[in-house]
Amino acid sequence: MQQTTIEMQAKGLDYQALNASLRALGAAQVAVHGVMGQRYLGCGMQDQCLKLYGTPGNGLGQYLSGGTIEVFGSAQEATGDTMNAGEIIVHGRCGDAAGYGMRGGRILIRDEVGYRAGIHMKAYREHMPVMVVGRSAGSFLGEYLAGGLILVLGIGLDGRYPAGFFCGTGMHGGKIILRCDEAPQGLPEQVLVRGLSEADREEMRPHVEAYCRAFGGDAAGLLAKRYFVLTPNPEKGYHRLYTSVL
Repeated sequence: MQQTTIEMQAKGLDYQALNASLRALGAAQVAVHGVMGQRYLGCGMQDQCLKLYGTPGNGLGQYLSGGTIEVFGSAQEATGDTMNAGEIIVHGRCGDAAGYGMRGGRILIRDEVGYRAGIHMKAYREHMPVMVVGRSAGSFLGEYLAGGLILVLGIGLDGRYPAGFFCGTGMHGGKIILRCDEAPQGLPEQVLVRGLSEADREEMRPHVEAYCRAFGGDAAGLLAKRYFVLTPNPEKGYHRLYTSVL
């Protein structure tokens, strides 16, 4: 049985009033029109489907613990900050620090993401955070990455390097996969670079397919492109912070 979507208008509501209205509705599916900079939408949400038309403000989906937030427009800073589960889909670009401290779930960004995307992402047991960026990412992508997967598809870049400066600075876990024709140069010493393996390609597959379902595109064609994988360099990590399990 198809659930009814409740439609509401954000125009004239500040972020506190809009969030209060969303909590009061308690509906499974809500479409919000006229969103213009209201912050913290969907914070701590667990099982709703929230469709936002416009440009939500900072902190979209902070501490998200389930459900789906879909933005028909672009998003500002700290999208998916410390999210635990669920999915955020952005039909545009994201500002800085998307996925900060992300611990689970998936963020799909159709176009670009700003600086410090995926900073402090981490994984634990079955919880595996994933961020997929369609075009390119700004500097400090995956800074201090501790776990999870960041995938940059380089769409429209004709094989050029799709990230800014200092990619993977301080990373000590997780994986960054970049689509480019030449191996990235000048990366921080904490980063190792290698070509894509078939196991990596299979790991990417469900996320590339999800990206194409959300935004359109040819998943098989994207998967067939050339990619490079960035992983932590165990010889240059923070050895004194590590512990061993006997």
